[in-house]
Amino acid sequence: MTRLTPGSAPARETHAGAASSPETRDAAEGLARDVARRRTFAIISHPDAGKTTLTEKLLLYGGAIQMAGTVKARKSSRFATSDWMEVERQRGISVTSSVMQFEYSGHVINLLDTPGHEDFSEDTYRVLTAVDAAVMVIDAAKGVEAQTIKLLEVCRLRSTPIITFVNKLDREVREPLALLEEIEAVLAIDCAPITLPLGMGRRFRGVFHLLDDRLLRFAPGEERVVTDTETITGIDNPRLDELYPDEIAALRHDVSLIRGASHPFEQARFLAGKQSPVFFGSGINNFGVQEILEALIDWAPPPQPRGATLRVVAPTEPAFSGFVFKIQANMDPRHRDRIAFFRVCSGRYAPSMKAKQVRTGRELKLANALTFMANERVASEDAVAGDIIGIHNHGQLQIGDTLSEGEPLAFRGIPWFAPELFRTARPRDPFRAKPLAKGLRELGEEGAIQVFTSAHTHTLLLGAVGPLQFEIVAQRLATEYKVDAIYEPAAIATARWLTWPDEATRRRFEREQAASLAADVDGNPVFLATNKYNLQVTMERWPDIGFHATREHGERLARP
Repeated sequence: MTRLTPGSAPARETHAGAASSPETRDAAEGLARDVARRRTFAIISHPDAGKTTLTEKLLLYGGAIQMAGTVKARKSSRFATSDWMEVERQRGISVTSSVMQFEYSGHVINLLDTPGHEDFSEDTYRVLTAVDAAVMVIDAAKGVEAQTIKLLEVCRLRSTPIITFVNKLDREVREPLALLEEIEAVLAIDCAPITLPLGMGRRFRGVFHLLDDRLLRFAPGEERVVTDTETITGIDNPRLDELYPDEIAALRHDVSLIRGASHPFEQARFLAGKQSPVFFGSGINNFGVQEILEALIDWAPPPQPRGATLRVVAPTEPAFSGFVFKIQANMDPRHRDRIAFFRVCSGRYAPSMKAKQVRTGRELKLANALTFMANERVASEDAVAGDIIGIHNHGQLQIGDTLSEGEPLAFRGIPWFAPELFRTARPRDPFRAKPLAKGLRELGEEGAIQVFTSAHTHTLLLGAVGPLQFEIVAQRLATEYKVDAIYEPAAIATARWLTWPDEATRRRFEREQAASLAADVDGNPVFLATNKYNLQVTMERWPDIGFHATREHGERLARP
């Protein structure tokens, strides 16, 4: 395949000084070379836009799998590689993030598949802090949908570069120019079409590559890579009239409009998050997938500098550092394991190396770190900035933790959001109270649910963004922790984390509002409001107290 126009990220100044020996220079050059090969990105979309299918097909083209599963084939033994949890396979949805690494065209690709269901948006927000780019999947029949809008807003907070893939052209869908106009209007991002479709549904014939000036002909192939498609160069090529006399006029009209009226692709604007290159295709049929991979390695940025508490950390610095953005319990139910997903931000991982946990000041030995291929895991012998490794975690690591081989700097920006749905939880069998508390604590630490303990009654309260979270947690408690519990609605509308101006105010507030107070998993004080009016009145009566709708993971809120 003809490669897209290559672009390189601007050179970054490293914090480390000049190398002082040939060995040091060789190590520094090797680290810089390996970092430049990395591409770390997430796939985001509204539910059912085809995100997990596209993930499968990227793995297929990357050579990571030989045959794609399908989330549709419930009677088949094959399922989406990235949907590794049993509940995901039963429901055909993604409810947790998966990490997959593979090599493609001399580059190391770290692909993070995120939950599509809006009830699990917090998991997606956390993942987006760990990537350098994103692929946004749009359903060509439905256009821009609600969850896509929310996720793009999160990407915009970090100016994350976005590649857009308009999916499902093998179905009857909307006109391409209307879709481009909607993306620009609703998402407030400029579109730079790279391909345009020829037909749709049963008349879908391929896509015309505007930069390469050629038509890529469509040939369906769900499970394996299709390589026997004919390429036709030039929009005015007579061969197009021979093959597609009924469809070619509309394509020529669209190409003429785009070339005359739209902004051409500019990599600098793409890297700044202001322009998105747009590709059309059919993920289920493997069509347009290779162009996405080519765009990622040619245009998406390598690992970028990261802001920390003390300074900005360059990815090519020799000292190892990074942060935990996710914790997953029971990826292997046979071993009751807990894995911390760790984004490397600088330096190089080596087996059994030591790094300081900044939150506690303790030194940890990072033995037997893992590299992921969905639920397949292999020992990691080497990792640099951009890579995601798994660290076996026995409760010492939390989401948001920084590990550093050098300074006690901390990476920030992984939030908790105040939930607005609450349930109480109690075991049907009173003798299972301890396993229930343990399961909820671990699921709370991994971010599957938020867990609060009432200061007044010591009742366990579950807080969620959406109701499906409660169902998933109940199912995981039953299957992974063997706990059958009763879940009942709680008369709580929302929660706010509290900070105090002084000790006397804290004591007065705690006496007056004892029945409305709770503690989160980190021991932070939380106000539980029965309704929005109750919250508003309380905030007005206590203007010196901070009522916070978000907090950072691992953060201990300031005490007086």
